[in-house]
Amino acid sequence: MSDSENIPASFNPQDALIATMFAAAASDAVPSEPELLWILRIVESLPMFADYDAARINIVSRTVIDLLEEEDGLDALFGLVRDALPGSLYETAYALACDVVAADGRARETELRLLEEIRDELDLDRLHAAAIERGARARFAHPAAHGL
Repeated sequence: MSDSENIPASFNPQDALIATMFAAAASDAVPSEPELLWILRIVESLPMFADYDAARINIVSRTVIDLLEEEDGLDALFGLVRDALPGSLYETAYALACDVVAADGRARETELRLLEEIRDELDLDRLHAAAIERGARARFAHPAAHGL
């Protein structure tokens, strides 16, 4: 059985949010521990995940990995995400992805490129996206970088 045969035909909205976060974490090949812990913390604490079956995180993360290994997998991933998310959650998906990228204190070029692709795929207003990015930077500022 090929990897593409293991990919679910659709996501629910929570799956799509998790997939977006995991794609951001995996965009630089290996998700960092702080990124993975932040994803789990989000799922455990945000009301939108209150009734979510946490066992699905493994299915969703494996799907993201499988898709990222395929030639047009990122397009397929964005298709699953757009199909599952109502437009009212597009900014939420972007905000969560920004938080995951910021969680380890450094945004790598590959992560920033993926955030740009998410922004474009979800057709987010550039000023709204900049505000979301600024909020993530503020939330994850490291004391040492500010002389504290």
